[in-house]
Amino acid sequence: MLDTIKDAKKQGRAVLTEIEAKQVIKNAGIKVIETRLAKTQQEAVAISSETGYPVVLKIASPDITHKTAAGGVKVGLKNAAEVKKAYAEIMASVRKKIPKAKIEGIAVQKMAPPGIEIIVGMYKDAQFGPVIMFGLGGIFVEVLKDVSFRLIPIEKRDAGEMIKEIKGYALLNGYRGQEPAHIPSLVDVLLKISALVEKMPEIKEIDLNPVFAHKDSAVAVDARIVLEE
Repeated sequence: MLDTIKDAKKQGRAVLTEIEAKQVIKNAGIKVIETRLAKTQQEAVAISSETGYPVVLKIASPDITHKTAAGGVKVGLKNAAEVKKAYAEIMASVRKKIPKAKIEGIAVQKMAPPGIEIIVGMYKDAQFGPVIMFGLGGIFVEVLKDVSFRLIPIEKRDAGEMIKEIKGYALLNGYRGQEPAHIPSLVDVLLKISALVEKMPEIKEIDLNPVFAHKDSAVAVDARIVLEE
């Protein structure tokens, strides 16, 4: 974990790549979807075959925060031909829309089984210090802004209260026949993010969006970490 952050700082970077961020999150004890970097179409195909289809391809660049807006994400790719085509389309789109972006390659990951989309985040408030956030993820966080907050550090009781406070709590309990989320796994994610921030004060922001909540687990599908300058 420390090596990942040190490497980024040596390179003068404040933003970790998705692969680096996921490694930090994994080392903190949180389940993540494994992601590997491909620098060519052939590597992307080889990794996809090893990972198992369907896969997701995402642009890997420290200069691109909103990958989807840049045309940098392709999902549900079922075979080598689709991976090759998606790789070429992502590169073409990104180079056209953000020509000055440094491109490290394409991140390849197995497509996660769908679940309830959750966001878990952390930012440092100028007055109060590190604040942890929980809410419904994906488009819900942008449209509904249904989130709860606590100052770090938090305890198990705080994490449970954060989850129950959001208006979408009914969705987590299996609304209208949907599979419920495993609340203890979500509590665990919140506690481990709190512990990570206490241990690594050089982390300025964390954004896990989405975390897929399933009936027996929770897994971070995407991760973003920003370091203090």
